[in-house]
Amino acid sequence: MSPLLTAALSAAAITGLSLAPLAPATTIEYSADNPALELQVLGTYETGKFGVSAAEIVAFHAATARILVVNAADASVEVLNGSDPENLTKLFDLQTTGIAAADGSTIPAGAVANSVAVRADGLGVVAVEHSTKTEDGWLVFFDAAGSGEALGAVRVGALPDMVAISADGSYAVVANEGEPAEDYSVDPEGTVSIVSLPTSLTVPGQDVVKTADFRAFEGDNLPAGVRIFGGREDAGTGTPEFPVAENLEPEYVTIEGTTAYVSLQEANALAVVDLPSATVTALHPLGAIDLKGFDISDKDGAINPVDVPIKSWRQPDAIASLTQGGATYILTANEGDARDWEGYSEEARVKNLGKKDVPPLCEGHPLTAIENYADDAVAGRLKITLADGLSADGSCYEELYGFGARSMSVFGADGTLVADTGTDFERITAAAAPEFFNSNHEEAEFDSRSDDKGPEPEGIVVGEVGGTPYAFIGFERVGGIAVYDVSNVHEPAFVTYVNNCDFAADPAAAGDLGPEGLTFVAAEDSPTGEPWLIVGNEVSGTTTVFAARDLTAAPTPTEQPTEQPTQQPTEGPTEQPTEGPTEQPTEQPTEQPTAQPPVDKPRLPVTGASAGLMALAGAALAAGAGLLAARRESRA
Repeated sequence: MSPLLTAALSAAAITGLSLAPLAPATTIEYSADNPALELQVLGTYETGKFGVSAAEIVAFHAATARILVVNAADASVEVLNGSDPENLTKLFDLQTTGIAAADGSTIPAGAVANSVAVRADGLGVVAVEHSTKTEDGWLVFFDAAGSGEALGAVRVGALPDMVAISADGSYAVVANEGEPAEDYSVDPEGTVSIVSLPTSLTVPGQDVVKTADFRAFEGDNLPAGVRIFGGREDAGTGTPEFPVAENLEPEYVTIEGTTAYVSLQEANALAVVDLPSATVTALHPLGAIDLKGFDISDKDGAINPVDVPIKSWRQPDAIASLTQGGATYILTANEGDARDWEGYSEEARVKNLGKKDVPPLCEGHPLTAIENYADDAVAGRLKITLADGLSADGSCYEELYGFGARSMSVFGADGTLVADTGTDFERITAAAAPEFFNSNHEEAEFDSRSDDKGPEPEGIVVGEVGGTPYAFIGFERVGGIAVYDVSNVHEPAFVTYVNNCDFAADPAAAGDLGPEGLTFVAAEDSPTGEPWLIVGNEVSGTTTVFAARDLTAAPTPTEQPTEQPTQQPTEGPTEQPTEGPTEQPTEQPTEQPTAQPPVDKPRLPVTGASAGLMALAGAALAAGAGLLAARRESRA
């Protein structure tokens, strides 16, 4: 046996993982011991368009079994027939160009569809960005059960990036991101539009559109920890009257009752919005994590979790919510995002410190105790922000912050941190597909994203299967969906990870790449009678339907019971009857139960064993001989 393969086997033995040959596969699956749920691919719709965002946000209309998919490449929403998930077909496109709005405007050519949602009765809404993104956009209305004709539109804020409908169907809530122009000549205020919806399939008037802004948080009213930076004043293009309101950029919305929670990704904060009054009632900073136990270099040739005194802002993209024990909790997919424009950029690398116009580390910073910390193979390649961590006089950095926590967090409605999955996502993907650890979506290259937000958890949705609530998290870069049991929000438990991708294939034919939008379909709304997870993949331009199957459910009895006895009945006693008890009764539990996933608990430090596992796996893979893998299944 080769030394490298021996190393891989030793690494497998450390954690009890099994080795399997890297046979061609269309689905990679890695699970906790005795998983309670599995994701099974039912079918995929392919646009045939690669790398142009041809499948992003998805929604489902139960009454017609229609799947609605935002196709940004065509500035449209594709409507698919989902009644037979194994044979998904397109019915028609929803086009938005030329639609007249209630304020007298008309949607021009070049406008972009960003998000879609649908009410149970079929009233659908599409958030449409103006062809000039700094101008106000629209919310377009349509009948999801119809044949593609729009009902009309209303005007909302600048760059409407996401829309959600409240559970009772009373409100549509739009996150108007308000990004600046590339040169910062204009920077619109970020706002949240609250649209009171009619009870029928009609378009509302402009008079029922309310706007929640952030002007109440200017100056000393801004809570500590909310990141405000990189506005027009920093770009040198003007002095805004409302710098906080211009700076905040709403990204994603989740709704509980009459309260909306809105992620402000770049600001690393969560906004709380009262819908009846259209008022932002609170801003909660989301904090940072330590990067201990993460791989932060794409040039070290290995899976190499390190211990460095660097933090990283959570900066969630998608968020989801659930109620448990009478309390509301917000679950966040901590992707990370830098403000990086022609007129201003906060982005740098650790190795840039002390060079050109970038201040150095302050004297005595603990990072300086690490030999050659600025080398590419150590911490030099990690992307960090220039906007935070400076000393009072701005001469040096007291703290360093990266982008994204590479994790899922759970927060209380008041912004209190309840739980975080820590290093789970990198450890899970390292075990599931080590040869493509932290790879990019458009190019499957080992370790290529370790310096830049790692797997990038972007999408998240919560759904109930077999009475248990689960969180489904999509990884934008390496791909795949991780599933966590969140029946106890204080201790989310890993269940399974599935990646519907063949890394060995040409990227354009590899399967699902770049999961963006996720939607959950409850069993009672599903054409097959079992829960679904629908995923829009922006890079591959594919939409995939998964069955979310409860593995704890009692098996269905066979239709034809066996009435006949076995061929050879046993008429007499066995040769050696057992008259006494067995020597070793088995009433006591085993010493090491196997109900937990074979990854370290995120709250624990990286152990020598787990660090050794990842280093050994990385070394073997870099030499082209690593065969370490978790459960891997090839499915037709």
